[in-house]
Amino acid sequence: MASTLAHEAGPLGRATHDVTNQPPALAPYDASDDTALLEGLRREGAGWAEEGLRRLGLRAGSAEAQEWGELANRYEPELRTHDRYGNRIDEVEFHPSWHHLMRVAVTEGLAATPWAEDRPGAHVARTAGGLVWGHTEAGHGCPTSMTYAAVPALRRQPELAKVYEPLLTSREYDPGLRVPTEKRGLLAGMGMTEKQGGSDVRTNTTTATPSAEPGVYTLRGHKWFTSAPMCDVFLVLAQASPLRDKGGLSCFLVPRVLPDGTRNTFRIQRLKDKLGNRSNASSEPEFDGTVAWLVGPEGQGVKTIIEMVNCTRLDCVMMSATLMRHTLVQAGHHARHRSAFGARLVDQPLMRNVLADLALESEAATTLTLRLAGAADRAVRGDAGEAAFRRIATAVGKYWVTKRGPAFTAEALECLGGNGYVEESGMPRQYREAPLLSIWEGSGNVNALDVLRALRREPGTADALFAELALAQGADARLDTAVNRLQDALSEGSEAGARRLVERMALTLQASLLVRHAPSSVADAFCASRLGGDWGHAFGTLPDAADLDAILRRALESAN
Repeated sequence: MASTLAHEAGPLGRATHDVTNQPPALAPYDASDDTALLEGLRREGAGWAEEGLRRLGLRAGSAEAQEWGELANRYEPELRTHDRYGNRIDEVEFHPSWHHLMRVAVTEGLAATPWAEDRPGAHVARTAGGLVWGHTEAGHGCPTSMTYAAVPALRRQPELAKVYEPLLTSREYDPGLRVPTEKRGLLAGMGMTEKQGGSDVRTNTTTATPSAEPGVYTLRGHKWFTSAPMCDVFLVLAQASPLRDKGGLSCFLVPRVLPDGTRNTFRIQRLKDKLGNRSNASSEPEFDGTVAWLVGPEGQGVKTIIEMVNCTRLDCVMMSATLMRHTLVQAGHHARHRSAFGARLVDQPLMRNVLADLALESEAATTLTLRLAGAADRAVRGDAGEAAFRRIATAVGKYWVTKRGPAFTAEALECLGGNGYVEESGMPRQYREAPLLSIWEGSGNVNALDVLRALRREPGTADALFAELALAQGADARLDTAVNRLQDALSEGSEAGARRLVERMALTLQASLLVRHAPSSVADAFCASRLGGDWGHAFGTLPDAADLDAILRRALESAN
């Protein structure tokens, strides 16, 4: 008995397993409690969605939803190629938590719903919803993003859009492979890349042979990276038969189940064993006599899917901004409740510099995301100036914000010290997720070169960008200098220097938005560090003159 007591109690009689100096659980918290987010929502024309966004924020930060995210990644999707009798089924099974996450996302209009709403700000409201609901986990954002992006491409074939668009824009989550037109709602995926080409989709070798029925083809080939294979329909690129008058790379709609109820040939060879994004199944499907419907003219596959690219790139920016905000909230929560060397971490000057620097980066990413969403919303309603701005600014934002994600999440993780390196904290999952968003929908090089292409082939895009920057003219001398230098740099842009040029464009654009819309403490620190050169090479190197207290109050004061 005495030995047992000695084991359980220390020299002062206290149990050795008493836990002190550890933060309480973050959940429940309000994921929408973000001043920059709410201000941007109103500014970009979706203030009407604020009540719903706040409701979604409480649900996203609930203990239940946070557990869904954790379980969906712990119990990864499993491929079932055959049933017990040997019949080919090619189905993917998901943990129930995945379906809970998907059901909320679709019900809340985070898939393709904005295309069915004739209300200004609908696309902004969806993006803001993603910035909030993404606090749960990122993987299920892939099918909702692709479903959102599929609609404008499908409209290139009005007959198909008439059938499928009402189901793609539905708020009903109806999983399971059945005849699409018999379901209450659909999800769409994409099959673009192949093993020999990757981003160079023009080298695709999948072939499309016309059938006797106009507009109907059969496909043969092997796709290399097709995410969310449990979706109902897919937009796929393939080479139309060269025997035709036109031929060439074309876009096709491939349903998993054909109108007569039979399974279309969609043989899933394997699921990818990925660094992150573990909750989401990514696959290699093989087509062999697969029935497909032509979307848009033959030979114009890239032109047909270009609107999809704009949509999914916006979502990559949004998801990176979400990761930043979520990990900042986690780091701030830890710092408020953890003490070291006689003081709370959040009260120690160097930690405050780190958190404030992260807060600047997060606000700049969120503000740019919502500006891009506003441009998208106005562009689809016919605003030519906003369409030109969207064309170049989305590529710029996709390059820069997604590039900042990995460094940002690593620094936020480090704020938790060893606790952040432990899987239970959730921070390793965020860190593994971050690099994907720079790769998805074109890597950094692809996006940087796309910016150069837009500048050279679509001169109106540069005009639109500088018109946006001019709105902040005279408000900050460092910004004015950066704009002038950017104008000079455009005339000297080279492929080898594309990353440097796009980085300069992104920082100048973010600074101009913060100068116009953020408090002076935020704008001044951002311009001093990102434009004025008063900054180091890592986060936490803001100048002594930066108003750290004001920056942190804005970013974290009301967050739990």
